[in-house]
Amino acid sequence: MKILKHSAEVGQWCEAYRKASLGLGFVPTLGGLHEGHLSLVRQARLECDRVLVSIYLNPSQFDSAADLEEYPADLEADLEACRQAGVDIVFLGEQAEFLPEGFQSRVFVEKLTESLCGAGRPGHFRGVCTVVTQLLHVVRPLRAYFGLKDFQQAKIISRMVADLFFDVELRLLPTVRSDDGLAISSRNRRLSTAERKEAVAIGEALQEAGELLAGGETRVAALKEQMTGVLEKAAGCRVEYVEVLAASSLEEFPGGEVSVSAEGVLLAVAAWFGEVRLIDNILFSPVSEVNEVNLETQGGS
Repeated sequence: MKILKHSAEVGQWCEAYRKASLGLGFVPTLGGLHEGHLSLVRQARLECDRVLVSIYLNPSQFDSAADLEEYPADLEADLEACRQAGVDIVFLGEQAEFLPEGFQSRVFVEKLTESLCGAGRPGHFRGVCTVVTQLLHVVRPLRAYFGLKDFQQAKIISRMVADLFFDVELRLLPTVRSDDGLAISSRNRRLSTAERKEAVAIGEALQEAGELLAGGETRVAALKEQMTGVLEKAAGCRVEYVEVLAASSLEEFPGGEVSVSAEGVLLAVAAWFGEVRLIDNILFSPVSEVNEVNLETQGGS
């Protein structure tokens, strides 16, 4: 496994792969690798000749210096996980390259960033899109892999790739969950034992609202009330948002009534347990392969 720190060197290796007609799969990460990330790596390993993982703790997508400092990264553990998963190249991004002094260029997607996490985290998705653009330009992979735990991020990157004519196939894979239904996240490591026990309420809230929707409930207010009620019973939980949105646009349904289409309905939650912010969602569609009403059976990331 090659461990590279400079984009020029990474670009040279990626170009060599392309010239040799070797398909390259790319998994971008912030570090703090967990089973969700590794499921993406395994899928890339199945579908591509070579796999590259980037580890870059991008400061421009964090709300505060304290949040950035508390991010649970462990480089040695991450590198060993990559070795065990059969990664060919790990790109250790450095701020001097990605955000040098005098950096002035940003990439921003408009409407899709207005709801959910975008509403309460100004600048977050601008930071995400800018760095993902930089990484895709350096790596130029055949396929890039993202998890649907952050559904909004996946939608935004998909829109950006389409709008700006990126020559890459995006693979968006379902959420990996622990046995108790909690979505696996690097931030879970920061939960206390008591907080970790209570945090399963997020998955339970989504599950129950999904079951209501599957049973014919179409009132947005009723679905939100169901999710909020479950979360408020969890000790120490502070709800940031519960949302029921059109999956295609991430917009509210007119008239407060859900219209289930082929694109699906997104049920989404952001909640705090202590100082840890967790997000999760399920996508409901009668024809979708990623229908996540049954949280216990989900794989992927």
